[in-house]
Amino acid sequence: MPSAVVVRRVHFNAAHRLHNPDRSAEWNRATFGPCNNPNYHGHNYEVELCVEGDIHADTGYVVDVGIVKALFQEHVHVHLDHRNLNLDVPWFATRLPSTENIAIFIWDQLVTRIPAGRLQCVRLWETPSNYVEYRGA
Repeated sequence: MPSAVVVRRVHFNAAHRLHNPDRSAEWNRATFGPCNNPNYHGHNYEVELCVEGDIHADTGYVVDVGIVKALFQEHVHVHLDHRNLNLDVPWFATRLPSTENIAIFIWDQLVTRIPAGRLQCVRLWETPSNYVEYRGA
């Protein structure tokens, strides 16, 4: 049976601050630059959800991308969109809300919920010129 990778692109908007409280203010400023702004800063994140699997003969689909979008809305978007990740999302209480860690959060929320195929990767675009790709632990 042929297989394919299906990609659904979704988005959310959020604010965050990169700051490690275990390090000095000078270290944080030098390491994170403007991302260490004490008043936070925001991004218009784009997410690509990549699902790999066999193409089903009855539908021609690996998975219905409408279902993938609905799962994202229900399990990710409601937690991250228009939020301050540092203050509003409990998952980040003990983690820096870096793009890498946000991608892991998204993966963790979706990996067991995809009804057909398997989540191959989460590609999270922080800006039009940089992204993180996470494929699970």
